[in-house]
Amino acid sequence: MNQKRTKPAFELTMQVRDYECDLQGIVNNAVYQHYIEHTRSEFMKSEGVSFSRLHEQGIDTVVARLAMEFKSPLRPDDTFLSCLSVEKQGIRYVFHQDLYRLPDHRHALHADVTIVCLIAGRPRDCELINSVFAKYFFRL
Repeated sequence: MNQKRTKPAFELTMQVRDYECDLQGIVNNAVYQHYIEHTRSEFMKSEGVSFSRLHEQGIDTVVARLAMEFKSPLRPDDTFLSCLSVEKQGIRYVFHQDLYRLPDHRHALHADVTIVCLIAGRPRDCELINSVFAKYFFRL
């Protein structure tokens, strides 16, 4: 996959909490999924999109595929930058997400998360989300 990207569509700074770490003193692998989910949620909110309002309109966004590559561990009290870019592939939205430890910007995680919209329970292209996020779509 070509990793050349323009500026991320969205960035969010977060901090590791002690209880997110395992006995090895590093962030538990499952916690990274929470970090990237939180980033996507905040991105959508920043664009005025609410999961609950979408659901009320019969639109549900669901994860269809998730691939995570762990690069270097995050540890208690680390501050990190969560970056997100989005690509449109047919009816799918692929979020390319990266976590970078601060202040050294060491790459901690790369994830590709594929989302589909279910409209009235069926996978469909979602014009509402297309119109909101089109300015962020990139092509490889």
